[in-house]
Amino acid sequence: MITLALAGKPNCGKSTFFKAATLAHAEIANYPFTTISANFGVGYVRTTCPCKELGLVCSACQDGDRFVPVNIIDVAGLVPDAHKGRGLGNQFLDNLRQADAIIHVVDASGATDSEGNLLNPGAHDPLVDIAFLKFEMTMWVYGILDKHWAKLHRQAQTKGFFIHKGVAEVFTGLGVTPEEIRDAELAAGIDLVHTDEQGLISFCREIVKISKPMIVVGNKVDAAPQELVARLKTENMAFSSAAGELALRNASNAHLIRYIPGDPMFRVMDEGSLSPAQKGGLAKIAATMKEFGGTGVQQALNHAVYSLLDRIVVYPVEDEHHYCDGKGRVLPDAFLMKKGSTPRDLAFQVHTDIGKGFLYAVDARTKMRVKDTHELKDGDIIRIVSIAK
Repeated sequence: MITLALAGKPNCGKSTFFKAATLAHAEIANYPFTTISANFGVGYVRTTCPCKELGLVCSACQDGDRFVPVNIIDVAGLVPDAHKGRGLGNQFLDNLRQADAIIHVVDASGATDSEGNLLNPGAHDPLVDIAFLKFEMTMWVYGILDKHWAKLHRQAQTKGFFIHKGVAEVFTGLGVTPEEIRDAELAAGIDLVHTDEQGLISFCREIVKISKPMIVVGNKVDAAPQELVARLKTENMAFSSAAGELALRNASNAHLIRYIPGDPMFRVMDEGSLSPAQKGGLAKIAATMKEFGGTGVQQALNHAVYSLLDRIVVYPVEDEHHYCDGKGRVLPDAFLMKKGSTPRDLAFQVHTDIGKGFLYAVDARTKMRVKDTHELKDGDIIRIVSIAK
């Protein structure tokens, strides 16, 4: 399953974001290092379920909206020189190793300094925090490479040794291929074998971009001065109110409002059941949603998976005529697949044995066989025929 990491400095709202996205318990407080060890939970990305289009009754979605699970890690806050072990740096960076993509949560209100200490709104520049995380991650990757560089450089002088393969093996934990090592070398404008320290740091910066794609989310936007928001909008930053999203999910669970995560607005079920404080709180959230098209939490998860990681949603079924599995459940499963994936890739995703025994696939909509080299599309419903039991 895909894993997303919530990263950022202390006290920027990561744990609130995590709790809102997962409804899992996470300690929340206005002081640095509330999160000492990482929180692990399950969130969901939203997509349109094919059931409505096909006129089917599906029990796996909400009124035509499908939610596909992803792992989410809320890691310890990052402070300057984390790559040297300062603060909880080593623990933080090790947690990031597990992530496929990163949601970098920054305090868009500018009310916390680089250490996470409270300030007046607008007193700190959130753009400083963006550069800071990228630098810490770059230096962390450089530290890994530097430990092995002397040996790699000697091996590069011998016949039959390929530097790109050797570096890829050093970065096994990051899942980087020799081809991506070559891409990073080209992007950095260096020759790996003959570069200097600054060249290697530039190379590591490109490795971070490749191995850990990132979306920056300006959280606490509902508390940000308007002039600061206007400036941040020019930086193409995404925005969120994690506290607003958490309030909406709790209100929805209490049946006070009608709200599906990712909706641009909510609907109050019974005005008379709300206290004046609840009405005031919901009005403030509604104003933020109107300005930004929602609370931004679900939108950030969707962007990380569908845009940064280039995923589509595919539905495997056992009966292409009734779009169901062997138990008669309509569209019971939804898999996040890399764009360009084939039916054979889907078979392996369902189960290794099914992939090994793959014979052919059927497009459930057309009832036609498709080649094992056929490129799957978002929303495809596919029957896999395999000799595996």
